[in-house]
Amino acid sequence: MHPMNHTQTTPQNLSENRLADAWAELQNYSENGNPLQANAYRLAFADPEFLLRRETRGIRFQLEMLKPDLDQAEQGIENTVVVFGSARFPAPEDAQKNLQLAQISGDADTLALAQRQVRNAHYYDQARLFARLVAGDSMHRRPEERLFITTGGGPGIMEAANRGAHEVGALSVGLNIALPHEQSANPYVTPLLNFKFHYFALRKMHLMMRAKALVAFPGGFGTLDELFEVITLVQTRKSKPVPILLFGSAYWKRLVNFDAMVEEGVIAAEDLKLFEYVDEPEAAWAAIQRFYALSAGGRRRQAERAPNATPAPTVQNTNDTPSTAPAAPKSMGITTLEPWIAIMRKPSASPWRASGVIWCSVLMIIGCTEPSEMPNSAEHRPIVNAEGMNG
Repeated sequence: MHPMNHTQTTPQNLSENRLADAWAELQNYSENGNPLQANAYRLAFADPEFLLRRETRGIRFQLEMLKPDLDQAEQGIENTVVVFGSARFPAPEDAQKNLQLAQISGDADTLALAQRQVRNAHYYDQARLFARLVAGDSMHRRPEERLFITTGGGPGIMEAANRGAHEVGALSVGLNIALPHEQSANPYVTPLLNFKFHYFALRKMHLMMRAKALVAFPGGFGTLDELFEVITLVQTRKSKPVPILLFGSAYWKRLVNFDAMVEEGVIAAEDLKLFEYVDEPEAAWAAIQRFYALSAGGRRRQAERAPNATPAPTVQNTNDTPSTAPAAPKSMGITTLEPWIAIMRKPSASPWRASGVIWCSVLMIIGCTEPSEMPNSAEHRPIVNAEGMNG
């Protein structure tokens, strides 16, 4: 044997995760009930004391940007309809139960609250039906035309929309936020698409990155925050136009006097065309179909596909019922960070992902994004244009 030959070593597993030991060490601390002390020798990415420092906030921004983006891309979620609305509107059946209990209690304040819940519960049913229309139709469309319901992941209107998609076997997204009260994940979000955020800014980014339409049901400060941010981004041409639908015209016209804003010159009359009032789920869905020229039924389009076309893969939902998931197309978010997101999603360019996230965070913080061009309002907007970007 040649003196330079070495003893044969055990073959190595190419897929072995060598980072597991770091997490195993942390797990041992938890299982043994030992407090986790600062340790300079601990790997940086496995050191919670380090990751939760004020100086590492930027890293946490990046992680909250990247994790939901990768997971949604893997599930084929590229085009979404975002549904906003109050977390305090219960399902009609729950509202009736609360009313019965309030009547028994005899407490005037409790009874008034229960009566108000019954009065507003119809919005829950309408959000549920709207989501059923969107999800049911989109499941039978070509992958590039499919739309997925996205909500804040909580109760009320958010639950109703996720529930409607769930009932037809479609995937739906929930973008939860950690709050000291009120917010918790509803049971109808697809588990693989149920995310939790610490930073509102990153949650807002994800609500808008894939949005093809935004439907605002009656709601409080959170709903108003999201609504006016989207309107402002489109008005200032930071984002491309999408359908912005105010569901429940009586509520919105009583709440916000947009005509008074025009009269006082703080907005232009043309700005009133940025949004539309609707009062029925069918009208809301028809407005989105009109905007993207999706008037032909999804089932008919599915039937018109070539006989030898390869069907899309199936993904299990919360009921283990197969639902059709599209092959992941290119990024089609409405924000002006699309080029960076596209770089991050390239499978062959994984080294770029981290730097892409860094730049996304920087651009988000300092606001130096380039305005998107506004397409001619008289033209139909395809869900995917030649560049695969949002229209």
